[in-house]
Amino acid sequence: MPAHLTTRPEYSLLVDRYDTWMFDCDGVLWHGDRLIEGAVEVLEILRKRGKRILFVTNNASKSRKSYKTKFDNLGVEASVDEIYGSAYASAVYISSVMKLPKDKKVYVIGMAGIEEELTEEGVSFIGGTDPADCTLEPFSLSSFSLDPDVQAVLCGLDLSVNYTKLSKAFQYLSRNPGCQFLVTNEDSTFPSADGLLPGAGSISAPLRFALEKDPISIGKPAKTMLDCIQAKVKFDPERTIMVGDRLNTDILFGQAGGLATLLVLTGITSKQDVTRPNASPIVPDYVTQSIGDLRVVGGQ
Repeated sequence: MPAHLTTRPEYSLLVDRYDTWMFDCDGVLWHGDRLIEGAVEVLEILRKRGKRILFVTNNASKSRKSYKTKFDNLGVEASVDEIYGSAYASAVYISSVMKLPKDKKVYVIGMAGIEEELTEEGVSFIGGTDPADCTLEPFSLSSFSLDPDVQAVLCGLDLSVNYTKLSKAFQYLSRNPGCQFLVTNEDSTFPSADGLLPGAGSISAPLRFALEKDPISIGKPAKTMLDCIQAKVKFDPERTIMVGDRLNTDILFGQAGGLATLLVLTGITSKQDVTRPNASPIVPDYVTQSIGDLRVVGGQ
């Protein structure tokens, strides 16, 4: 069973034990554009105590630079180098792991954040926010020209997903030899300010069904995301903690990387999910109601 934190000594011991703190964002620090009470104060307390702060999010709708703007608008201190999103990790994977040749392309089902990160990594792409693909007109194979240079399809959260994008992605994955099926993450839902909405995993689900094939997932809980962070930041896994609101992404990600894990109950996972009979086999090290609970150590 996880340790349910409630007292000031428990929170103080937790803060003293870990030097690097990795935070999920949606459901942990904010809901949509609304901060979770106490989140800013806790981050300030940790920084004053010399803790390294990293933000690790599966949200691929924004690039790291765009995400920095959101942090600024919400009054949360963060540098671009502290932000690791699945769009960034996906771009690094394509450029550095796949080593996609410069004359090859990626077909994108996703938003501007993915495109910005691919551009930063020097990866060519088509699809995405292209108006020709953001259409509700019927898709016709007779007028479709297959681009033989497309060697990967990358699928993330896409608020303009449509039949044209899915059809083009299907054509590339089924007709271009060796074309890789990649997803930024497989989150089934994500917490908005007003409730749950379908996540990136829901966007890629039609392709999985049509292709009868599972994609390579880049974001949490895949180790690819942690490898991306470790390539940029030096930290001791035994002195590092992952803070998240979702068992099958945040907590599993931390466990897979040998990190301690703290579950907050302000997002996807409820207290019943970890306490009921036949609860999830993914068990965090610690549980607290909200990240704001750690404010109690600020007076020491």
